[in-house]
Amino acid sequence: MPSLTVRIPQGAFPGRHRQELVRALHRAALSAEQIPEDPARRGICWIAFDEVAPGAWTCDGVDVGARLLPCFLEVAVPAGVLDDTSRASYVRDLHAAFESAKPSSDTRTLATSVRLVDVPDGTWGVGGQLWRLPDFTRASGYRHLRHLVDR
Repeated sequence: MPSLTVRIPQGAFPGRHRQELVRALHRAALSAEQIPEDPARRGICWIAFDEVAPGAWTCDGVDVGARLLPCFLEVAVPAGVLDDTSRASYVRDLHAAFESAKPSSDTRTLATSVRLVDVPDGTWGVGGQLWRLPDFTRASGYRHLRHLVDR
């Protein structure tokens, strides 16, 4: 049950580019977290955008927007879902999602920063209930964790 928060410069991915980015981020999440290609499971992946106003993204006090296209992504995932291999592919696929959706007219260098945040078991609330890894597995269908619920 990934929850992705995307921070990008305002207007950097307009119209169809935003749609392409959402689809690619969603595919990366489903793949890395081993969520089945089941329409009932796809609604469990939430993506929220936070657009940063022009001039508000700085490095050492200098606006980086003229030469860089900074894209930050924080992915909250229940602890125990990702191993080192899936983390590496997740980060690679998320970067590729930004690359593929970037408008060709934008000549800035893409600069991605991805934070994969493991939410400790029993500290994520869903619909007013505290969930644990087996609850997430039942809802998402994690293929590699089915043993937690198939007893």
